[in-house]
Amino acid sequence: MPRLPDSTVDLGDGVWVGGGPIADLARVGNSPSPAMSGEPPLLPWARQLRDSRNPTDDPHLWCLPMGVPRTTPYPFRFVANYTHKAPTHLFILHEGNIHSYRQIFMDGRGHPEQLDPTWYGHSVGRWEGDTLVIDTVGFNDKFWFDRRGTPHSERLHTVERWTRVDYGRLINEVTIDDPGAFSRPFTVRYGATLQLGDDLLEYICQENNQFGVAGGYANPFADPAPGTTPRDGK
Repeated sequence: MPRLPDSTVDLGDGVWVGGGPIADLARVGNSPSPAMSGEPPLLPWARQLRDSRNPTDDPHLWCLPMGVPRTTPYPFRFVANYTHKAPTHLFILHEGNIHSYRQIFMDGRGHPEQLDPTWYGHSVGRWEGDTLVIDTVGFNDKFWFDRRGTPHSERLHTVERWTRVDYGRLINEVTIDDPGAFSRPFTVRYGATLQLGDDLLEYICQENNQFGVAGGYANPFADPAPGTTPRDGK
């Protein structure tokens, strides 16, 4: 197990893929999450909202942040501000969707009494043995947990437990507590795999992007459609 000079597990020696839901909060790929059985305990209004949503309205498809604990098929990386001593800040950098990032305070502070709701909330972290525990509150209610449209409220509170079980595997066990949308707290568990030799690449995705067809522009690198004339007249 790779470790930093302060003896904590090194989560940032490569990029990871996975670690959260994509299509369905309760499933990992095509299999149910090992940490729960059946459907999430949605309140009636939340279940009705989820079932009425159109997948094309997913905010994540419009280049907005994905929230917690959702992930993408693209890699992410842990970055700490120190390697020779315990970090005061930890960041999770995501390749997908506007290169979004999460900031986790590791200096022992608590959550502020008043928070402006945000996509990723306010996160504080600590190590429990070899497990990184991230406690987050202060979410807005805009992001979807998955492509099914599973909702939440601004009362959402998540606790992630990231454990590197061996060199190439990382487990994220997440407890979701949101009395505004769920009848009880519940836990889901996802796996991430290390991508040897890979790194984060540039990814362009901006909300309300008006370049291209939406702005009346033609793609200069594309062949003209049959029966049309290129913009340069050639």
